Amino acid sequence: MTDLDHAIWWHVYPLGACGAPIRPGDPGDWQGHRLGRLEAWLDYVIELGCNGLLLGPIFASTSHGYDTVDHFRLDPRLGDEADWNHLVDQAHSRGLMIMLDGVFNHIGAQHPLVEQALQGHGMVHVADGVHRGWEGHGDLAELDHDDPRVVDLVADVMKFWLDRGADGWRLDVAYAVPSHFWTQVVDRVHASHPEAFFLGEVIHGDFPGIAREGHLDSVTAYELWKAIWSSLNDRNMWELAWALERHDDFASKTTMQTFIGNHDVSRIASTVGDTGAAVAAALLLTLPGMPSIYYGDEQAFRGTKGTGVAADDPVRPPLPEHPGQLHPGGEWMHRLHQELIALRRRNPWISTGRLQVLDKTNPTISYAVRAEGHELTAHLDISEEPRIEVTIDGQQQFSWPQ
Repeated sequence: MTDLDHAIWWHVYPLGACGAPIRPGDPGDWQGHRLGRLEAWLDYVIELGCNGLLLGPIFASTSHGYDTVDHFRLDPRLGDEADWNHLVDQAHSRGLMIMLDGVFNHIGAQHPLVEQALQGHGMVHVADGVHRGWEGHGDLAELDHDDPRVVDLVADVMKFWLDRGADGWRLDVAYAVPSHFWTQVVDRVHASHPEAFFLGEVIHGDFPGIAREGHLDSVTAYELWKAIWSSLNDRNMWELAWALERHDDFASKTTMQTFIGNHDVSRIASTVGDTGAAVAAALLLTLPGMPSIYYGDEQAFRGTKGTGVAADDPVRPPLPEHPGQLHPGGEWMHRLHQELIALRRRNPWISTGRLQVLDKTNPTISYAVRAEGHELTAHLDISEEPRIEVTIDGQQQFSWPQ
């Protein structure tokens, strides 16, 4: 399996970042070669300090990508096989890994399997002549994970894209899929692709247990994410301290994918402001785990998740054609991320270190990460004069503001 201890991901939602129309009726061509727009950002990703692209859904779908209608075909809004091959070549030539977002809990209601299930051929949950909608969403049809043909399908999809240059998989809604299903799929895929890795989306529950039982390499640290923004928003570091102690336990048992933003949540800078976003970035990059940076968070992008069919649009925006067109107002946050990532790169033991909270008050917290005879200490202050101080083995390595 790929060594995830050194992975830092730049997480991008391709349909949004590449400027594709999202819903039928939106302006824009549903046939295009937009995936190539990401090539202009690959050197930017490297210069930021990341070594992996975590791509949101890229498969043919009805609208937002999580309603797949063909797992074996690139979404025509993004391009074709040649566009995919070119991106893989350009990413791999720079040493960037590629993780794909696999939506295998449900499929789009217009997927051919749904009609087949309605005719009595299974693979999708059906009752009273209607497919079961995921969490009440009629446009999303739940797969029947007890049907062995679904195991076959998912394993075949994974191997198909691994053969074409993908390096691993994010498993959407992994927490809602039976662990025995993931075990069968992962073991089958590993038989032919032993280096492939699997990240499960887990929002709550026994994080290490879900990883262990499903043979997953990593799970999402949603509990830590919630504590970070909530404690900064409420100026209550006691909440964060509690979560850090739990995170230490989780991270000692499995690789936790840490994040402060993704395609489903409001932007950190919109939630806690610039100062809070800077503190959140320091937490992300000095704590054990496998960090991912959601595209634009490193530029202090704003965006608040709304309601209705367009709820996610504000947090899934198009990128400029190239990094030179970014607004200069975000450069300070970009430099802060670069410095923190560089610190982590110089001290890779942070990823697997043990975490201890040293002190906390309402607006301050201090903690240590220790491994291999080294120690990182961080002091975060969000009072009237906010401050971030990070030392390694007693020597100051990072401070903000400078």
